[in-house]
Amino acid sequence: MDLDAIFKAYDVRGLVPEELDEEAARRIGAAFATWAGATSVAVGHDCRESSPGLAEALIEGMTSRGVDVDFLGEITTDMVYFAAGSLDEPGAMITASHNPKQYNGIKMCLAGAAPVGADSGLSDIKELAASGAPPTEGSPGEVRSREILTGYVDHILSIVDPSAIAPLRVAADGGNGMAGVAVPSVFDRIPAELIGLYLEPDGTFPNHHPDPLRPENLVDLLALMERESPDLGVAFDGDADRAFFIDDLRQPLPGSTVTGIVAGWYLARQPGATIVHNLICSKAVPELVRRLGGTPVRTRVGHSFIKQVMAETGAVFGGEHSGHYYFKDNYRADSGILTMAVLLQVLSESGRPLSELRRDYEPYSQSGEVNFTVADKAAAMAAIEDRYRAGASIDHLDGLTVDFGDSWFNLRPSNTEPVLRLNVEAPTGVAVGELVAAIEARLGVPV
Repeated sequence: MDLDAIFKAYDVRGLVPEELDEEAARRIGAAFATWAGATSVAVGHDCRESSPGLAEALIEGMTSRGVDVDFLGEITTDMVYFAAGSLDEPGAMITASHNPKQYNGIKMCLAGAAPVGADSGLSDIKELAASGAPPTEGSPGEVRSREILTGYVDHILSIVDPSAIAPLRVAADGGNGMAGVAVPSVFDRIPAELIGLYLEPDGTFPNHHPDPLRPENLVDLLALMERESPDLGVAFDGDADRAFFIDDLRQPLPGSTVTGIVAGWYLARQPGATIVHNLICSKAVPELVRRLGGTPVRTRVGHSFIKQVMAETGAVFGGEHSGHYYFKDNYRADSGILTMAVLLQVLSESGRPLSELRRDYEPYSQSGEVNFTVADKAAAMAAIEDRYRAGASIDHLDGLTVDFGDSWFNLRPSNTEPVLRLNVEAPTGVAVGELVAAIEARLGVPV
């Protein structure tokens, strides 16, 4: 059992059973219960074929430490965050999110949905799991089944106003992941119409992988939108904490655009509020926030950093270019379903189609993420920095950011692969292409 292979920057993730098996889950459950120091923990799992067994083992580890478990069953990750917030207890979710079916993992949080990442507990949990300490003396903890869906939907609809949502038509692709557990219940309570696709949870993912950022996984949703002409398209990842949006003309929205739209919605309701954005979001986001009288705060990529900065600054909202959106009203946790509900209220109140509304938030062109396989990531990044040092502003908040004023790029190393990730923004698509090509000339052909 190689714990180093499965403990990542933000969670536990690995192939089942080669890297992550039930014994590992049992040890991690015991370690998490010990480290968290709580009397009870909320646990849920996704629909992967390995998830029930891993969840049972995780729970065995927790109860062996005398900790009670509120078992939530097959749910979305943001429902675990809701439980951790509303029940004020730590939470754990068995899921591999957007990874293929042969993977699984564990996402953990503290009471109030506070993040657990490499710098905020995961390393300690790994050490405790490796030590394999014996069970606590005394009675084991109890397992209690708890229904969370009703409270979760009530919570979502306490943040948005259902009466303000028009009878819009929404095509939603659950990817046979966990969105199907909750999305229909939300639409049962709002005037909008749901046109569902692959909403039946099926851990074999028979239709496509549950990763909405890959274009090949949007083909069926786009075909449905062409037939039905909805006002909005939504594709969820496997555990539904992330959502990818498509406008009425079947054009995808970058995460920065969604971040800007939701930021504007909040600032209209809470003037002067703080908005967090990660450093690969478009410059349009902080410019919009300042224009609307708010305070933008730039942070590193990753949910643990976003949530920490939101807590430190009192930010009402945080957005990542990758499709994670965080809400103070949601215990600072990310939720694809809540983001969809906010967009529906924005569209209803504006009376404009999304294809028109989005133009207010997209003054620049972007490359999207471009990945390069590089044997020596540090040396490659140093060479790029040397090339562009003159005439640019450089910072190292997360990888290398080079800002020329009218254009910029960020180059970040992957935490788990020999890969550098490039994001470029410029005033025009031509300028973006030229800058990407110049970096390609030094790093090689993208993967």
